[in-house]
Amino acid sequence: MIVRIMTEGQYRLTDDVRARVNDLDNRCVEAVERGDEPAFHAIFEELLALIHAEGEALPDDDLEGSDVLVPPPDTSFAEAAADFSGEGLIPDSP
Repeated sequence: MIVRIMTEGQYRLTDDVRARVNDLDNRCVEAVERGDEPAFHAIFEELLALIHAEGEALPDDDLEGSDVLVPPPDTSFAEAAADFSGEGLIPDSP
């Protein structure tokens, strides 16, 4: 799976990392639904850090399409409400 962190770049995720990012994504949805802004920001930062640390950064000239768009690191809580709802950024596997 390839994810694009908006304003940053693309990363290829292994299935293991994808599953962990999906878990954090679901936790972001839960925090937004609870209206828990501090928890959302902490979990979202953890999600971004995981992608940076364990995703494979793709070169800027790589033209592969992104499977998932991740909001930029400076996403506000109000903006997050639009992205982190339902199944979140990454739909749960069947």
